[in-house]
Amino acid sequence: MFTGIVQELCEVVGVEDRDGVRRLVVDLGDHADGLQTGASVANNGACLTASEIDGGLVCFDVISETVQLTNLRHVEVGHRVNIERSLKFGDELGGHILSGHVSGTMTVSRIDADGANRTMWFSVDPDHMPYLMWKGWIAVDGASLTISRVDRATNQVAVSLIPETLERTTLGGFEVGSVANLEVDAQTQTIVNTVRETLKDPNMRELLQQG
Repeated sequence: MFTGIVQELCEVVGVEDRDGVRRLVVDLGDHADGLQTGASVANNGACLTASEIDGGLVCFDVISETVQLTNLRHVEVGHRVNIERSLKFGDELGGHILSGHVSGTMTVSRIDADGANRTMWFSVDPDHMPYLMWKGWIAVDGASLTISRVDRATNQVAVSLIPETLERTTLGGFEVGSVANLEVDAQTQTIVNTVRETLKDPNMRELLQQG
């Protein structure tokens, strides 16, 4: 589990594609301290398992499903990724609970500047829109953010970004056309799906109509 508070932008120093698996080598620096093989680390919000550790260099093997579902398929040597170690009991929960199971990707459609702040718009898969609401939570490349605008007619949502977020995460390098990982809020998804299934029951619909 994760909180969506990105700890560091870390450089990818190795990429190898072999037998349907993409191996990433990421320089975690001090964030590798105490890390053991088999531990979970979020890379751009995707929960990956540390398979090898050599000082600050950590290897992650990314299966084909994760490669296809996330923007890790676009990562090259020299790129930087958002890194968050898994949540420990007693840690401060500054964002919201994330599983690291990316729902899919979305594309930057517009960026509005207001001084040093940015409002970033994303085009979203229509299947994910029911779970995205004004003032609701969203994870963008693993960063916990609040949805500031929703345009359901065009399947777009926006987040408002302060300079600190732009400096400390991948979002600072985004431009129109950039692809970001999306994780919808699990609680919102559960509630929406439960209501949907309930309304499919004709007996329940009848009870609701009766008031």
